[in-house]
Amino acid sequence: MLLDTASLYFRAFFGVPDSLRSPRGEPVNAVRGLLDTIAWLITEHRPDRMVACWDDDWRPAFRVAAIPSYKAHRVADEAAGTEVVPDALAPQVPVIAEVLAAIGVARVGVPGYEADDVIGTLTDREVRRASAAPGSPSSGVDIVTGDRDLFQLVDDDAGVRVLYPARGVRDPDVVDQAKLAEKYAVPTGQAYADLATLRGDPSDGLPGVPGIGEKTAAKLLDRYGDLAGILRARDDEADKGLTATQRKRLVEAADYLAVAPTVVQVARDVPLPAFDDALPAAPADDEALETLSERWGLRSSVTRVREALAGRVPAT
Repeated sequence: MLLDTASLYFRAFFGVPDSLRSPRGEPVNAVRGLLDTIAWLITEHRPDRMVACWDDDWRPAFRVAAIPSYKAHRVADEAAGTEVVPDALAPQVPVIAEVLAAIGVARVGVPGYEADDVIGTLTDREVRRASAAPGSPSSGVDIVTGDRDLFQLVDDDAGVRVLYPARGVRDPDVVDQAKLAEKYAVPTGQAYADLATLRGDPSDGLPGVPGIGEKTAAKLLDRYGDLAGILRARDDEADKGLTATQRKRLVEAADYLAVAPTVVQVARDVPLPAFDDALPAAPADDEALETLSERWGLRSSVTRVREALAGRVPAT
């Protein structure tokens, strides 16, 4: 199970009352909300392995070089390259990192890459591992995120799906290829990436192709198979599948379309550090977890995590 950690703690911060405070009065709603989410995921899905994937770089240089507007509206300090984060959330992020370490949940981030890229690389690694050893046990990959960008990794044959908390973390949409077809009229994760390239995403500063929205993009992908097929049709005056307006808009967006896939598609070759993704049956550092629990007032949430970890182990 791969967690898009920032996506989840941002959702916790905005979804859990900020009246939840430490004994010293500091807000801990994001910490508590994330811990409760992890406890629920472990109880409900019983993963053997879990990785909290981290944004070591929320706005990587290679994406900004391709499209300078990428996440530009979220920059808090241009010189430092820092992201706009609510004042009450920022001090909770280091606490989350400490608590994850004490529990024994692997936290993996890589300089120069987003958590999405870590997730893409880990997913690709697991799929290749399972393919190379077809007899070995594998229950696939569950990606937990509130970010639709990761729908591109969905792959039924490889057992890769996304748990997307559209209605809350305890009632997530299970996004598989059937859900992609139902919701976006595309058949695969890769087709979703092509759709996202054409549609754009204002929340990430991606303009898309003006005049080609989600439904039109899906129809073009159905007709031509993929983005490359659409671009071949654009450049073929004999092709009658595009309207004159669509061809004009695709031509005008040629510079964007030449670089957008670099930004939209997650990396799958990130140089990951060594780590242990096995989920323990009990906290890895019980003393540290107790200290953190007392300091930050996390007792009930920590108890739920303990019970979830213990519940994965059959009684003897």
